[in-house]
Amino acid sequence: MLFQQQLDPDAVQMAAFTVDDPSDREAFGRRWQRMLADPSVVNRTILVDGEVAGSIGAWRDPDLPGREVTYWLGREYWGRGIATEALRAFLLEVSERPVRGRCAADNLGSLRVLEKCGFERFGTDRGYANARGAEIDEFLLELRG
Repeated sequence: MLFQQQLDPDAVQMAAFTVDDPSDREAFGRRWQRMLADPSVVNRTILVDGEVAGSIGAWRDPDLPGREVTYWLGREYWGRGIATEALRAFLLEVSERPVRGRCAADNLGSLRVLEKCGFERFGTDRGYANARGAEIDEFLLELRG
């Protein structure tokens, strides 16, 4: 289901910072195998009424303190508070601080999720967004406490 969700062009556009080719099933599988084999990466599936709604995870950036969090929610689950609830639960499990998050500057839904969970903006960056084929602005956020 996670592979199918990442094929949604609207979701890919909104996420912006995606893999090179979201339609490459083999690359998707290799990426998940690497993440699941890495003990420093924490990954969880987001379930709603027994259905896979998305995923949430965190990894360590060797150049930064703490972890960075990421999440993906199938478009049919947007706007229902599910991402916020999932992130709150995930942050209870991953208690190491600081935790960083980032989102495309125009992804206001993701920005709201992070801010509702206590993340504060500390800067902006500009990076190449595969899904948009261009450099775009992004917000950088951090949860300290």
